[in-house]
Amino acid sequence: MKQLLNITLNVEEEASEERTRSAIAAMLGVAEEDISAVKKLKRSLDARSRQIKVHLSVEVFVREMPREEDGERVVSMLLPDVANASPVLIVGAGPAGLFAAFTLIQRGIKPIVLERGKNVQARRRDLAALNRQHVVNTDSNYCFGEGGAGTYSDGKLYTRSTKRGDVRSVLETLVAHGASADILVEAHPHIGTNKLPNIIQRMRERIVEAGGEVHFEQRVNDILLHNNEIQGVRTAQGQEFLANKLILATGHSARDIFELLHTKNIFIEQKPFAMGVRIEHPQSLIDAMQYRAHGTPRHELLPPASYSWVEQVQNVEQGGERGVFSFCMCPGGIVAPCATSATGEIVTNGWSPSKRNNPFANSGIVAAINLPDLAPYQHAGALAGLRFQQELERIAWEAGGKTQTAPAQRLVDFVRGKTSATLPKTSYQPGIIAAPLHELLPPMIGKSLQRAFEQLAKRMKPYFTNEAVVHGVESRTSSPVRIPRNPETLEHVQIRGLYPCAEGAGYAGGIVSAAIDGQKCAEAVANRL
Repeated sequence: MKQLLNITLNVEEEASEERTRSAIAAMLGVAEEDISAVKKLKRSLDARSRQIKVHLSVEVFVREMPREEDGERVVSMLLPDVANASPVLIVGAGPAGLFAAFTLIQRGIKPIVLERGKNVQARRRDLAALNRQHVVNTDSNYCFGEGGAGTYSDGKLYTRSTKRGDVRSVLETLVAHGASADILVEAHPHIGTNKLPNIIQRMRERIVEAGGEVHFEQRVNDILLHNNEIQGVRTAQGQEFLANKLILATGHSARDIFELLHTKNIFIEQKPFAMGVRIEHPQSLIDAMQYRAHGTPRHELLPPASYSWVEQVQNVEQGGERGVFSFCMCPGGIVAPCATSATGEIVTNGWSPSKRNNPFANSGIVAAINLPDLAPYQHAGALAGLRFQQELERIAWEAGGKTQTAPAQRLVDFVRGKTSATLPKTSYQPGIIAAPLHELLPPMIGKSLQRAFEQLAKRMKPYFTNEAVVHGVESRTSSPVRIPRNPETLEHVQIRGLYPCAEGAGYAGGIVSAAIDGQKCAEAVANRL
C-alpha cells in the first residue's frame, strides 16, 4: 500500500531516518517493520515558534516495495541531432536562453545561442579583477557571461511562479546536469555559486553535442529587419547570424539592447521596478533573531537563518503608501559588485556558497518605484527608469571615490541621519567608505527606507542595530523596461519573429521563472514553425 502523508517533526526526529520512520509508523498505526520505504517529496522549516519544526510531505510504502514508476522521474538526455535542422537565434545564455535552447532541440529545431560574455570558467578571472582591482569588463562580469546573472550570484531557485509553467521540469534538468537532488524536495531550493558554474557548463556541452551552437564573446549590436520582420542579427565582432526567429533573452542589465530597440523605433515601454540598498548583518545575529536562541549558537542541525519582510510606509512626498521589501536574501553570503559599465556606476548584489557558511547575511532592501516617480526623466521616454537607475548608480560611484568602493553607513546611523564615524567588517571585497547615504538617496527611496526600518524595529528588534551596515546601491532588482509581446503568441507586438523573453523583457524575476519563460518562448517559436 502506498500513502501520501504530511507529518511535522522536530529537527532531531527529521534528521534521523530511524526516528522519522518511527513517527510515521505511529501516525499510520502500523508496525515499523511494515514500512518498506519512505520517499520525501517536500521539506520546509517552520521557525515561527520557539520549538522549531520541520514539515514533511512523504510517500510511504507499507508492506510493498516501490515500483519503477515510483522512482525519480529523470529528464531524458536522449536529444535529437539538430545540426542540420532549421535555426532559431537566441541572444543571451542565461537561464532563459539555455532552457529555450533545450526546448528547441527537443522540438527538433537548432538553437544558435549568442552570448556577449565569456564561458563560466573564463568569467572567474574577470570577477577577480573586479573584486580586487576595481576593473570592470563590460562584457564579462557578474551580470554578463555564460549562465547570466544567476551563475555567480547565488543560484536561489525559489519561485512563486508555479502557475507559469513546470517548475519541476526545470529543477529536474538541473539535477540531471549535476545539481543535488535535494532541490527537488526543499521548499526553498538553492544550488550555490560555487556549484552552479559546472552545472551550466554541462548544460552548454549537451546543447552543442546535440548539434546546437553556442558562441561566446558575440555581443549583438544590431537587429536586422525587413518589413518589420526579423532577418537576423549583427554582432560587435562583425559577424552576421541569419534566421527569421529570434528569442531575445538578454537580462535586465543589457542596457545597450534597450538603447538599440529604442533607436530602431522598436516599441518598448516603462514599467515599475524597485531600488534601494544592500544591508549586511552578522549571520549569528540573524540566527538568534529567527531561531529565538539569543546568547547561544545555532543548533547544528539548523541551516543559517534567512528572513523576508514587507512594510507599507506613508509616502509623504506624493501621498498614499509605498512598499518597501527585502529582496534576494543571502544567508551566509557575500555582497558583490555588479557594475556592468567600465566607469561611472556602483551596483551591489549578493550571493551565497552552497554551504552558506560565510559569517555574514545580506539582503537587498528596496522601495517600489512607480511610473509617476519617473516624471523628471520623461524626456527619455521608455528609457526614463533606466536613466533614473543610471543617475543613482553614478551618485554612489562618486561617493565611493569613483571606484568600486561602496558608500556605506551603519543601519541606526542611516535611520537617524548620521554619517557613521566607523564601519564594521563587511564581505564586500572592493571595500566600503563612510558616506551619508540618507542624503545621497532620493527621498522616495531614502525616506521610505528610513520609515520602514523604524517600523521594523518594533517587531524585529535585534535587526535594528548598528552592527548592520547599509551598502549603496541595490539598483538592478528587475528591468525598468518592458518589451511588449502578444500574450497568446509571445511574439513582439510590432516585429514579426521577435520573441522578448524573461527578465530583460519584463516577464520574469529569478532563475526558475526565467527558465520557464525561456521554455514558453521556445514552445511558441516551435509552434509557429
